This record gives sequence, C-alpha cells and structure tokens, in this order.
Amino acid sequence: MRSYMPLLTLLLSMTAVAQKQTYDIVSYTPPKDWTEKQSGSNISYSRIDGGSWAQIAIYQHRNCEGDIQTDFDKEWNELAASNKAISSPERTMPQTEDGWTVMSGSGIWQYNGANVASVLTVYSNNRVCISVLCNATAQPYLKDYQALIGSLDLNPDGVSEIAATENPSSTAAANTPANNGNASIAGLWCDYVLETTAYTINGRPQYTAGYLRKEYTFHPDGTYIFRNKQWLTKTKDILFIYETGTYSVSGNQLTITPDKGKGEFWSKTNSSKEWGKLVKSSDYKVEKVTYSFEIIQDPAYGNSIVLKPGKPTERDGGKFNAPNDPYEFRYKKREQLGTLIDNPPGFQIK
Repeated sequence: MRSYMPLLTLLLSMTAVAQKQTYDIVSYTPPKDWTEKQSGSNISYSRIDGGSWAQIAIYQHRNCEGDIQTDFDKEWNELAASNKAISSPERTMPQTEDGWTVMSGSGIWQYNGANVASVLTVYSNNRVCISVLCNATAQPYLKDYQALIGSLDLNPDGVSEIAATENPSSTAAANTPANNGNASIAGLWCDYVLETTAYTINGRPQYTAGYLRKEYTFHPDGTYIFRNKQWLTKTKDILFIYETGTYSVSGNQLTITPDKGKGEFWSKTNSSKEWGKLVKSSDYKVEKVTYSFEIIQDPAYGNSIVLKPGKPTERDGGKFNAPNDPYEFRYKKREQLGTLIDNPPGFQIK
C-alpha cells in the first residue's frame, strides 16, 4: 500500500527510488546518512548536525484497541507524549486505503531550551496497528520523515506469519500463563498510568500532564529495587517511594523481603520533568509480602507479570480492579525501552 501523511505544511509528493528494507510487517526506504539502531520493540534512525538533531522510529505492530482514533490516542500517549510537557496533537483526518486507515498528529515540546516537533503516524486495519514516530528540531528532518512515510508498504499477511514464528503452538496461548513457576523474573517490570481529567471527547479520555509510575527491577542475584513516582496535577507535591531488598521464587510463589525503604514528598516546579525541594518524609513502611504470580503474554501489552497478594500492599497500593475480583497487580516487561522514573536530586541506589 502506498501511504502518505498530509500533516501541517508537509504536503509533498515524493517517490522513493532507493532500495527498500523490511522490519516487522513494514517495507520502506530508510533515510540516507542516518544512523540505524534496532532494539526489541522498534528500529530507529538518528541524525545529529551540530546543534540540530532528529530521531525516527518504526515500532512493532500490536493489537488494535478498536478504531483508529483510539489507537492513535494510545500510541500518542505512550510513544510521543510520555514524560514530556507536550501540547495536545494537531491531527489529520483519518484516511483509508487498501484496508488500512492512517492518522497523523504533531505537537511541540522543549528539550534543553530547543523546540522539538514530534510527529506520529499510526496505521490500523482493525486487527493490528503500527506506528512511526519522528522527533526533530529542524524542518529538513521532517522532509526525510515524509519521504520514509511515502515509501512505506504494509503487509497484513505478515502478521499471522510473525505470530506463528513467535508462538508456534497456537494464537490461543495469548493472555495465558507463560511460565511453569520456575521461569526467571529478572528484569524491569513497570506499571505506568497517565492522569486524566473528568472529561471525555467523543468517548476518549482527556489527559493532563500528570502520571503515576511504579517499577520493579529484579536482579539475577536475587536483589530488587522498587520505585514509585507520582506527579499529579491534582496534588500539591510529588510522591517518591523507593525500596531495596531480596526476593525468592518457589514454584508460583514470589516472596519480597525489603531491607530498607523510604517515602518522600518533593515540591514541584513549572515542569513535570523537574524536581523541586524535599518537603517531608511520608509514612511509608516496608513490608514483606508473598505473592502468587504468573507471567502472561498479554495481546495488547506484551510480556507481563501478574502479582496476586490477596490484599492491599504498601508497595503496590489498593484495589484498582472490579470490586468482586481478587487483588492483583500487573506490571509490563520493559527492559528494552528502559525506565521512565528519574530519581530526586542527590538520590542514589547501589
């Protein structure tokens, strides 16, 4: 499928003549003289010219949320706007061709005093969606992004082929336990939630600049770090919690034994990415907990660990699921993407 992105003033007609390459279900012409890097969740291209720079990333496909508007909102909040004081995106109208619907949006944010334009293009065929993101400080880079988008071809048949390769047993295994109780849980596991207002537009929640982030880092040597940062527009201060200790796994039982931990309130600045001054300590208490756990392959979020303590915990919090459901907390594997929690000034954990 020949795709294009009519965004703002980028109404260009481009024809790609360079040789294409394939990533996931996408074939495209990569930008010339950009540095390529591939991780577990995306392939990216970067370029630096003096004080100007840009990044383009093509993300692996994932299951649709329902329609292109919902898919775009989810991708924008997770890929483009996460951890940034970024304006609401200026959007294009959805366009459909060859069974795929495409929608684009852009917003401006600041990094080290420079304006950065983020442009996101999302494709959906009501089964899967795939996203391409550009962050750029100068207009010429956006032309390279436009050229890549103009060269892009999507192969819907590749979805079933990739799924069969990743899970040769059957697609029915999605969202079912992927461990037998002895699987390693080492790695970074996160629970990120964006703050919303009380309003919706066309059924879509309206987000603020606030967020709640919790992370477990389980090291192979049996030690762990837990961190919780809450920057909410509805509260006066930033809440930061950290904990260190040891963990052990026996069958499907995970026991977490803290040796030290602390909760603190910090003042805010004008940016959600900055820390103010330490205000006071919280009443946070360390707590040894044994969880039943399972590792599942969630069709929407990928590899996740589900912790089931049967009660509220100091670390994980209270019940957020349905009233009649058991207490459980879900954390997504995030090793390739890295942490989104920054530490307060002067804070270090060995």
